[in-house]
Amino acid sequence: MTTTEIRLHINGEATTVHAPPLRRLLDVLRDDLGLKGTKEGCGEGECGACTVLIDGEPINSCLVPACQARGTSVTTIEGVRHESLLDAFVVEGATQCGICTPGMILATRGWLDDCRRRGVTPDEPSARQALAGNLCRCTGYGMIVAAVLRAANEEA
Repeated sequence: MTTTEIRLHINGEATTVHAPPLRRLLDVLRDDLGLKGTKEGCGEGECGACTVLIDGEPINSCLVPACQARGTSVTTIEGVRHESLLDAFVVEGATQCGICTPGMILATRGWLDDCRRRGVTPDEPSARQALAGNLCRCTGYGMIVAAVLRAANEEA
């Protein structure tokens, strides 16, 4: 199988991988780089469990060929350093099985950063919209939205 060299930044570190160009970014992260925090839920871009940030934007890594990530900055759950965001999910009881949690946290991180860039005050309707592509089958969304809003308030 033909591989190609793919240079990118993963969680702030310059990284080079050799992978088939159409291998999913999800597989490169999990299997080639050992970053197991990014989860596969559906493999079809429907659930958001595999959400990572590519150049700050939440993206379903199961839909991205590795070659399209060349030259980008990718943040996985292992690269999230915002303790207030992580703590908010714990304090609000927003996790249960944990499959959706990394994707929820990264979708939240992308949304909070976007709100800050645009000078927009985070609110519940926009929080729910930001999480619309992430499915949770365990906790329901009340605790997750509460965690997102707690993180927004703590970061304000």
